Amino acid sequence: MKLKEIYRPIAKELAEVERMISSNIKSSGNKSILMLGSYLLHSGGKRLRPALVTLSAGAVMRDKPARILNQVIKVASAVELIHAASLIHDDVVDHSPIRHNKPTINAKWGRDVSLILGDYLYSLGFDLISSCNNPDVLSCISQAARMMCEGELIQVCERDNLGLLKRHYITIVKNKTANLFAASCQAGVLAVDRKAKAKDMFKDYGLNFGIAFQIADDSLDLVGSLKDLGKDPGADFKMGELTLPFLNLISAHKDDDKEKIRGLIAQKASKKSFEEIRRIFISSGAMAKTRNDAAFYALKAKKSLRALEDSAFKESLFALADHMVDRIKIR
Repeated sequence: MKLKEIYRPIAKELAEVERMISSNIKSSGNKSILMLGSYLLHSGGKRLRPALVTLSAGAVMRDKPARILNQVIKVASAVELIHAASLIHDDVVDHSPIRHNKPTINAKWGRDVSLILGDYLYSLGFDLISSCNNPDVLSCISQAARMMCEGELIQVCERDNLGLLKRHYITIVKNKTANLFAASCQAGVLAVDRKAKAKDMFKDYGLNFGIAFQIADDSLDLVGSLKDLGKDPGADFKMGELTLPFLNLISAHKDDDKEKIRGLIAQKASKKSFEEIRRIFISSGAMAKTRNDAAFYALKAKKSLRALEDSAFKESLFALADHMVDRIKIR
């Protein structure tokens, strides 16, 4: 199922999110900031996090007044701005030249502009959240942002660690990726009802969804194409980041072959080594194992919502989890 179909129950809300993001980015009267903002607004993206905010809110919302819906739109817009800020900073750290099939801010305008623009988007996001006057939502998103930075820092420190364990990888993923997904779901519920008992089940859904998402993303970095990824494949390989596909590839082989694979991974500047790693990953059981790992977390995500009343929003949340796993295929 395509994202457009999954997003159908929240199509109007996502259109409102786009308008609010545009309005906030264009709120500055400075020509340079407006130019950068325009570039960002036309850079695309899946809008997963605002979709999770609005789907989660919709799943628990019953005849709430317009002001509550406006809070949901504000929170959804804020998490997308925070996510966009993190991507701009990531592209500086990873020296990424392309994202969404366009030059990155770093490639086009340099490191200084990228760092400050990322900070600017963070400030816009948190300003929106503060305007909701909901301390629970503010705390939820603030903690996720802190954990996201912590996860990124740990990942950078663990580069080239060929002895990285799977549980450490999962910890990094929870921090750098899954916690913002979890916060998106939880904040969507909190924006509707601060006392909602359902907030914990949505947090669990988002956390496991986020892990499945990152496993799929890491797999596509190995087997995907420039056209489908919107950026050059092999970024993790070049930066020496040992993601789950590489860990599964190593563990799927016996000692002698393990050393050969470790040797190929160590040659991170070699395109030939990357192509060989890619071939071995596809032809071995490592790709199927990685897909199964993603499916495990997607199923956990869906189980988190099993007690939730049936609705179009719940169906979309389930479909979104399955969509993450379906992404893991050779492009």
